[in-house]
Formats: sequence, C-alpha cells, structure tokens
Amino acid sequence: RSAGRAGNWSLTLAGVFPCFHVIPSVSNIVPESCLLIVVGLLVGGLIKGVGEKPPILKSDIFFLFLLPPIILDAGYFLPLRPFTENLGTILIFAVVGTLWNAFFLGGLMYAVCQLGGPGLNHIGLLANLLFGSIISAVDPVAVLAVFEEIHINELLHILVFGESLLNDAVTVVLYHLFEEFANFEQVTILDIILGFLSFFVVSLGGVLVGVIYGVIAAFTSRFTSRIRVIEPLFVFLYSYMAYLSAELFHLSGIMALIAAGVVMRPYVEANISHKSHTTIKYFLKMWSSVSETLIFIFLGVSTVAGHHYWNWTFVISTLFFCLIARVLGVLVLTWFINKFRIVKLTPKDQFIIAYGGLRGAIAFSLGYLLDYEHFSMRDMFLTAIITVIFFTVFVQGMTIRPLVDLLAVKKKQETKRSINEEIHTQFLDHLLTGIEDICGHYGHHHWKDKLNRFNKKYVKKCLIAGERSKEPQLIAFYHKMEMKQAIELVESGGIGKIPSAVSTVSIQNINPQTLPLERVIPALSKDKEEEIRKILRTNLQKTRQRLRSYNRHTLVADPYEEAWNQMLLRRQKARQLEQKMNNYLTVPAHRVDSPTMSRARIGSDPLAYEPKEDSENLPIITIDPASPQSPESVDLMSEEPKGCSGLPPSPEEDEEGLVMRVKEPSSPGTDDVFTPGTSDSPSNQRMLRCLSDPGPRPEPEEGEPFIPKGQ
Repeated sequence: RSAGRAGNWSLTLAGVFPCFHVIPSVSNIVPESCLLIVVGLLVGGLIKGVGEKPPILKSDIFFLFLLPPIILDAGYFLPLRPFTENLGTILIFAVVGTLWNAFFLGGLMYAVCQLGGPGLNHIGLLANLLFGSIISAVDPVAVLAVFEEIHINELLHILVFGESLLNDAVTVVLYHLFEEFANFEQVTILDIILGFLSFFVVSLGGVLVGVIYGVIAAFTSRFTSRIRVIEPLFVFLYSYMAYLSAELFHLSGIMALIAAGVVMRPYVEANISHKSHTTIKYFLKMWSSVSETLIFIFLGVSTVAGHHYWNWTFVISTLFFCLIARVLGVLVLTWFINKFRIVKLTPKDQFIIAYGGLRGAIAFSLGYLLDYEHFSMRDMFLTAIITVIFFTVFVQGMTIRPLVDLLAVKKKQETKRSINEEIHTQFLDHLLTGIEDICGHYGHHHWKDKLNRFNKKYVKKCLIAGERSKEPQLIAFYHKMEMKQAIELVESGGIGKIPSAVSTVSIQNINPQTLPLERVIPALSKDKEEEIRKILRTNLQKTRQRLRSYNRHTLVADPYEEAWNQMLLRRQKARQLEQKMNNYLTVPAHRVDSPTMSRARIGSDPLAYEPKEDSENLPIITIDPASPQSPESVDLMSEEPKGCSGLPPSPEEDEEGLVMRVKEPSSPGTDDVFTPGTSDSPSNQRMLRCLSDPGPRPEPEEGEPFIPKGQ
C-alpha cells in the first residue's frame, strides 16, 4: 500500500507542475504555493468522498524529512555578502520582532479569551503565549515560495528570508519554554531567567554544532580525489547529521543546517570536481522543490482530514492581531534601525517587509505537536493557524506581485557580476579597511579583513588540498573558466578556431593527440606598421613624461631636478655679483657748475683746468669680449685716482669719469693666469684692494631700488 501511495503522489506531482508552468496566465497571477494547497484540498476531498481517511501531515515526517532539504538548500547557497552586511538588521527583526509578536499577540488573545464568553474563559495566559509563539514566526518555506517568483531586490529578499531562518531559535525556545511552564504549578523568577538563558544556549549551540560538522565535511572532501562518486554524499550526510544532532539535544536544527552549509561550501567546492558540484546543486534544488511541494499539498489534505473547532471571535481576533503586531513591529524596529544604517529602509521597503511576513507549515506542525491532555483547545488552535496560513499565502501572496509593480519597488538583477565588478568590490573592501585602521574605528570591514587573513593563513591550508589553498581566487577562477572553455571547444569540434584566451597547455591536457593550429597573424602594410609605431612611440613618450606618484618610502632625488636647481643658484649668484660690481665701479657724475663759477675757477688756477694732451694715466677698465655679460670677466687694468700725478683734475676729466677699454686677447703662447701684466704692479694691486672695500654704505630703505636711478 505504501508503494501505491508513493506512486499516486508522484503521479500527482508529475501532472501538477507541467500544467502550472505551461499556462503563463495562471503562473503570473497565482503563486505556486497557492496552487499546491488547492491541489491538496481537492485530493483530500476526493479521498474523503471515496470513504477513505486522508493522510495528515505528521510533525515527525515534517521535521525529519521534509524541512531539512529546504533549509540546507537555503543555507548552502545563501548569499553570504548581503547576509553578513545586514546581519544586525536581520537579528533585530528575527529576535526582537519575534518576541514582540509572540508577547503582544499572546497578551491580546488572553484579553480576548477573558472577554469572549464561556467558550474561551478556560484558556489561560500560558496557553495564549504558547499560541502566540507558534503563530508569530515567519515561515521560510512560504517566503521562499513567494519571493522567488516576484524577483524582489536582494536587500528585501535577504531581510525577510534571513528573518525567517534565524527566528527559528526564538520559536523553538518559546515553544518548549511555555510548554514546560504549562505543566508547572507555579512559575518562579529563576525559571524565567533560565528560560531567557536557554535562548542563547539553543541558538549558539545550534551554530556550534553546524560549524563542527561543516569543518568535518570540508576536511573529509580533501581526501576524495580518487573517489569522486561519493563526494556529494558527504555533503548531504554531514549536513543531515548536524540537523539530527542539534534536534537530539533540543537545539536549533535550522541554525545548525545553515551554519554547516555556510562553513563547508567554500572549502568543499575547492576540493570536489565540477561534476560533483553540479550534482550537489541540482540534487539540492530538486530535493527542496519536492519537499516544498509535498508540504503545501499536505497542508491542503490535512485541512480536509483534520478535526476543527471554529470560533469566530478567536479566529478573527487572531488574524487581525497578527497583522497589527507585524505592522507595528516593523515600523518601530525600522525607525530604530535607520538611526544606524547608512542605506536607510524606505517606506516602500517597510511595507514589503511587513506585507511579506508569511506563515506556513512550521506553525501548523508545531500546533499539531500539542498534546490533548494539557491543551484541550488544540483543535481551535489548529483551525486558527490554518486560517492565518491560508490568508497570508493566498491573499498576501497573490497581491504582493501587483503591489510591488504598483509601488515600483526595485527588482532583482538577473545578470551575474563581471570580473571587473568583483575586482572593484574587493578594492573598495581593502580601501574601507584601511580607512577604518587610520581612523581607529574597528568596524565590520576591519574584522572581516582579520577573518580573511586568518582563513588564508591557517584554515585553507588544513581544509583545501594541493596548491589551490595558496592560489589567489582570481587566478583560480581564470583557470576554471579557461578549462571550461577548452572543454566546450573540444566537445563542439571547434578546435580550429581557438581564441587567444585559451592556452595550448589546457588543450593538450584535454586532447593530447590533437595539435592546435598556429595562429594566423594578418599581414600589415609598411605604412600601417609605421603609423602604429609612431602612435606607440608618441604615447610611450608621453607616458614617460608623466609625474611619478609620491611615496615617502621610495622617494629618490631626481638628478635632472638637482642640476636645474644648481643652475638657478649659479644664475642668482652671478646677478648678485653683477649688482655689487655695478655699485663698486659706478662713479657719480659731478654737478655741472654755472658759467660764472667756471670762469672764476679758471681765473683763480688756470694750470689746474688746462686740458691734458695725453690720457694715458686715466683709469681704464677692460672687459673680456668672450662673455661680456659675466661679471667675473671684468678686469681692472688701470684705475688711478684723480690727482695722483700731482696735478689737479681738469673739468673734462671730471665729466668723462672712468674710461672702459676692451681687453686685447692674449697670444697663444702666454698664460692669462701666471703671466704678469700691467695690472699686476703694486700700485694697481693697492688700488684693487681699495676698490674691493669701499667702506660702509647706508642700507636702502624699504621700497627703494637697490641701484638708484640716474647712476
């Protein structure tokens, strides 16, 4: 009979899926989860109409066989970067939001039971809090089924889906806590404190169990190079063992599965073959899809086959308070979260988060686990839970797609990120890490960099086999793409059209017998080649003329810059010396006497003002014609003071001042330095010493030119 039932369920699934995906008008309006529940209702009605007892979704079957594949698929392929970047927001929604929903809903339902009449008065506070903890948690199966169809953007998807994954620890703790408290005669403060601490034990204990099994799975995959067939088996086996071990000790099995999948994936994929990776990917997708389908069909069948107790007051109050608690929780928590987020959650995002809080089979299974002896209102709880599940899946699930289009919420980009985007993302990560180190602020970029360094230095060497543990990720990705492209070329028979990106080594490793053809280089004309060389020469010259970047560790003095500075200093010294020589050698002209004074002077001493016949004794300054601009070439050949011959100076001599003559070039056989000349006489040397020290001069005032005008 079991084989016949399995065949019937298989035929049902084989008939439902093609009909749903072939008709686009149905799939665009009705979500897949809604259709599967309708199919379950029809199947359950047919079975009951025939006179048979329809099967009911038992909690053991759900938690042991149907739920683990869905959670493993979600944890193994979890987008780790957006999940870790929004981990704080996800934890606040998952922990604080779930606690708020459970206590708010339980307290209000207790008030409704006290005011609702004789049929609800016997329901106590602990029973209502237990019901609130069951119905408050967002279901990951329902969220996956709806959000993957509407293709919502990555931020909203990871917020809602991450909340549905991590609130399992809160749900499990509250469920077992209130279930135990219901059996106590009196609840003390110590019991409440221990129950609060049990939350950390359940959540962190589940994560620890998952990490241990993930490390064991990664280490085992290091030694499977000779037995590639069983590589996918280790992934499934260790993941399922992590879930069972966590549930055995009443820890969070969902947290254990997520931790195991996240930890093992990067190391397992580095060790296993490409075929094993494909097997794991598609088997997990198929397994989770089958489990999800069976869960929703069994929900419909169990609705028809189960025992129900309908109470309008309790059911309508539950549905209304669920919506109110979700909206208020999202609004208050988002107001608090936006104070610390750089990318704020807009009102549209808040609406989608509040509207996407779907309930599913986890709430139904937890309600089904209640014992009749301690909870006589179990049928009424199950009826209210099924009503909330149907409302959230049908009403909210069917209307969320039109609302997303109406509000113009950003959709998910289906294209994969290019290598250029990956490189720039890593560059920004390193840049932000450096900025945090400089500022002294240890943010998540700093700790992420520390974790990556520890992983690269120690963990990869232990868990990854061969040289792949030392190979950079970009080079490993290039080798993988190169091998994939070479395999496709060989299989397609296009070996003659090999692009330049595929190396001949990869082709020889795949097909050693086939020799690659030589690459045909197109011939270029001489004019074209010369034009290309000219362009390259010009661009390379411009590249060399660019300024070098500054680095205080590798700063080296530029020899050209040093020579230029020395030349500027020499020019400045030459100008200063020229100014000094002009001050020393410039003789101010005497004031011109009036004709009366001139006649009086000549009349008093006619011999003193008689013009000389020779001018040999006049002071002479010779200038070297080789470089007349250089003040160093000035040579004082003969400069005698007026009146040295014993005669008074004549007026012509006073007006003429100093006479400058050109220095005659020396003969080829003489030495300008060691051959004495006419200027080397003792009187001329004394005259040079006198001119070199003209005595103190008054300092020029501020704003006055160094050389006075008229001189």
